[in-house]
Amino acid sequence: MTDRTLSAASQAAPARVSAGELAARIDRLPATRSTWSLVLLLSLGAYFEFYELFSTAYVLPGIIHSGVLSATTEGFFALDGAASYIAATFLGLLIGVLAFGSIADRLGRRSVFTVALLWYSASAVCMAFQHDAAWLNFWRLMTGIGLGVELVTIDAYLSELVPARIRGRAFAVSAVISYLAVPSVALMAWWFVPRAVLGLDGWRVVVLMGGVGALFVWLLRLGLPESPRWLASHGRLQQATAVVEQLEAKARQQSGRPLPAPLPPREVPVGKPASFREIWRAPYRRRTVMLVLFHAAQAIGLYGFSNWMPTFLVQRGVGLSSSLEYGLMVSLVAPLGPLLAVAFVDRVERKTLIVVSALVMAGAGTMFVNLNSGVAILMTGALLTLGGTMISLGFHSYQAELYPTRHRAKAIGFVYAVSRVSGALSGFLIAASLKHAGVPGAVGLIVACMLLVALSIGLLGPRTSGLSLEEISQ
Repeated sequence: MTDRTLSAASQAAPARVSAGELAARIDRLPATRSTWSLVLLLSLGAYFEFYELFSTAYVLPGIIHSGVLSATTEGFFALDGAASYIAATFLGLLIGVLAFGSIADRLGRRSVFTVALLWYSASAVCMAFQHDAAWLNFWRLMTGIGLGVELVTIDAYLSELVPARIRGRAFAVSAVISYLAVPSVALMAWWFVPRAVLGLDGWRVVVLMGGVGALFVWLLRLGLPESPRWLASHGRLQQATAVVEQLEAKARQQSGRPLPAPLPPREVPVGKPASFREIWRAPYRRRTVMLVLFHAAQAIGLYGFSNWMPTFLVQRGVGLSSSLEYGLMVSLVAPLGPLLAVAFVDRVERKTLIVVSALVMAGAGTMFVNLNSGVAILMTGALLTLGGTMISLGFHSYQAELYPTRHRAKAIGFVYAVSRVSGALSGFLIAASLKHAGVPGAVGLIVACMLLVALSIGLLGPRTSGLSLEEISQ
């Protein structure tokens, strides 16, 4: 839907409904082709975010091999080591979610989604041509800022566009598409990183492919409407009504039957300014504390393993090419978890999914440090990857459900910021553990973090599955 069409429709539609009624009408929509098309468009944006986020594990050995960075350094915060590259990623994500994350609450989901995607693409292309550690890290920082804004926006956007009963499945489908980026980048790294292409180091080609590919997704954003929940929360009820009416018309046409009656609406504040203090008041305070603890631990656990697995294998005597082959084979499992979850995710509590997955990762990590067989390493690596993707699927939908529309992006941005700080430190913490305690010490840190993830969500998390966003927030 174009802005001109939306504007014309909004002028024709009188503001006769409340924000709560519009939300109830969205939640009664059937899961038609048009609904899944919206999920697909947002997921394609997320694909290139995941491509960039998970590329670290696969391009880092190549960057080290080319001499731009070193695997370990003398100083804890040295800027010429691999840990500085990881830190730049998470510092950029921190700036993106903390300084700019709430911009989607002010300017709208659609426009911020577009701008952030372009920012990321341009920064990734610049990063691919750097030969100095400082400039490499600078453009990695810029890439992270774009990714941070995009991650927050997509979670809020997706949760607001799909009906409540399929929200879990929508996030699962989005995760399947997103995690297809992991074997994609692993395959390209396995092929390109050990060799030069037209005079370019292979890792540069891998980075360029992600940046250039995201530009094509930018063209697809024309098919996305603005979030009607966001429009309604800002008092733009005529425009919100126009969007909902178009969604309803497509649903009736594609389903071939009348739409079911919406459930009784809940009261939704309109035009109320978003306040950061509100997320520290009941009922949101307990949720915010839970997510702060969760994100502090999950960033070290999830990215600690995904970013460092090839390096762990090299430290244990596995060659560079072989470690990349292991990484490629393990990465093939990444889309499998969300794909399986499509069948059951809306029947299982989100918090239960996260807790069980964290415990699976803790157990697999404990086994990983004592294995020497290639098959056993692949099996435990697959379990760690499977658990990590299920946790990611769970928390992306979970945290978007826990706050009201008027400050959903702001709240997601803040709790995400905690994981960005933790993620920035994770490279230095794991590098120090690797240096002083070897692979067992580094993996032990990851296992401890997964146990904290299970405890925080299990003890403090509320139920959300199958409930409307308005019901959860009240």
